[in-house]
Formats: sequence, structure tokens, C-alpha cells
Amino acid sequence: MSNGAWSGKSYLAEKDHTAESLLDIIELAQSLRKKRAAGVEEQHLIGKKIALVFEKASTRTRCAFEVAAFEQGASTTYLGPTGSHLGKEESVKDSARVLARMYDAIAYRGFAQSTVEELSTYSQRPVYNALTDEWHPTQSLADVMTMMNHSASPLTQISFVFIGDGRNNVARSLLITGAMLGMDVRLCAPKELWPDAATISLANSFAAKSGARIKVDNDPKEALSNVEFVYTDVWLSMGESKELLGQRVELLSPYQVNSELAACVGHDDWKFMHCLPALHDGATKQGVELMERFGTAAFEVTNEIFESKNSIVFDQAENRLHTIKALLISTLS
Repeated sequence: MSNGAWSGKSYLAEKDHTAESLLDIIELAQSLRKKRAAGVEEQHLIGKKIALVFEKASTRTRCAFEVAAFEQGASTTYLGPTGSHLGKEESVKDSARVLARMYDAIAYRGFAQSTVEELSTYSQRPVYNALTDEWHPTQSLADVMTMMNHSASPLTQISFVFIGDGRNNVARSLLITGAMLGMDVRLCAPKELWPDAATISLANSFAAKSGARIKVDNDPKEALSNVEFVYTDVWLSMGESKELLGQRVELLSPYQVNSELAACVGHDDWKFMHCLPALHDGATKQGVELMERFGTAAFEVTNEIFESKNSIVFDQAENRLHTIKALLISTLS
């Protein structure tokens, strides 16, 4: 079941691959999802061993890797934020060469993109970017799969808007992926939180080849007009100082996905997406703290929208499993 374009390859950022190869992963993920639901999934990774080196905490990404590996007959070792010497007592280069002697692949979740690239260079094993400060490429695969499952339109006619902090890893990955795949891509954020010029330029260069429509704007009414999918994320990413939150709230409150903003879409059949976790209610410790500080526990999205019939966030979360499983099979089997 190995895909020749992927066999033995790393997945560090979407931009390093072709549109066709990304779609190959999604197509395989769709097939795996159906087989799993029917109870006829075959194992292709028996005996394979995968190291999960996570410098940042995780729910969906860690669980998706572990369950995908288990269901395919592979094993995983989780090395959490305090679970290895990586980058502290031991260089990334040395850690990569040690892990390569014991594992068939490495998933890395952390801070610098240079770290995941160094792991790939010195391990000479498939390495998967499970999130860095720059990119979140396993997330974008699941997101595109989710949009395809919830739209009757051909992929090149699907429209989505990312609204919020346009500089974060999810926003940047979605911008590049949508541009590569020829989609209608809208990024809506205050100008202070737009992606860097190099990322926008890269998206435009991909769009020139694929026919994608790219628009980076600061006007929610225009960006949301007649869109199919409205996507947002937290206003403060992992690793950023909590002292920045007050400034972000001031900048991003007009970009909160709420009923007033949803009215800008102009039709009722739009879908809400979020990579999770989301700050939409007071049911978490963080939500209680923010309620005390700001008088609300709803930040990037209101609970009304999050729990509405438009929300497909849990389909989106499940698809992390199927796309990561497809990636493991394509690179390792």
C-alpha cells in the first residue's frame, strides 16, 4: 500500500510537496475511514516503531498518532516535554542519530521549524511535523479532508476563510495548502496580525499555478461573504506570553465568530471549523481565569456557534486520525 511519491519521505511542511501528493494522502485517508467504520481495515505497519518527540502538550495530535499506529500494528514511544534530553542536555543532531538506531520514524511537536528539519536531516528517517511555530501540516490535511466531506462543490470551488491571528501556524498552513490545491482562500485579520510577506508571496506563487483565489483582508464582512467554511483558532498560541492576551483581545474582538459575524456569510449552510482546543465557555480552568479577567469565557468563538448545527469541529478532530494514519502508511509501509 506504499505510495511511491511518499515512501521514506518526511512531511515537514506542505510547501515541500506537490498538490497531487497531498491529495493522495487525503484520498487514502478517505478510504481508511470507510474501512475502519466497516471493520475491514488491514494492517500495513506491523512491527514498525515510531518515536513521538513532543516539546509541546497535545491531545488530538498525540492521540491521532498513537491510535493510528496501534490500529496499523505499529508501536509508539511518547517523549513529552520533560521526557527526553533533546535540545537541552543533548543536541538535536545527536538525538536524531540515536533515535534512528531504534525507530522507523519520528514525529516532532515543538517550537522551531529548524528542529524538525534537523531531525530529518540527521536521522535519515521519515520525520513528521506534528506542529512547529511556523507550520502545522498534519492539521491542514485533516482540514481539507473535512471540507471535502462537507461540501458538494469540487475542491477548486470550495471557499474558506481563516479569521483571527493570521500569523499563527494553522493560518499559514491553510493559506499555503489552499493555494496549492486551487481553492478560494480568504485570510481575515487585523493588519498587525497578517502573515509575513514571504508567506503571502509564496501563496500567490502557488495560486498562479493552481488557479486558487487568494485574498488577505482585514474586513470580516467582505471576507465572510458567501463563504462555505469559517475557520478560527485561539488568539494566543502555545508558547506566547500570557501578557499579550489583553492586546490580542483588543485587536481581535471584532473578529470573534459570533451570530453577528455569521450573518455576514449571507446563507445558513456554512460550516464552522476550529483545530481545538477552543475558548468558548467557562468549563475549563483557563476559561474560569479568563472570565475573572475579562468578564467572558468566549474569545475566538461564542458557545452558541461552537455548539450549533453549523459546527463540524469534531468531524475535523476525528479526521486527524485518518490523515495521520494515511501519512504513516504512505511513508512506512
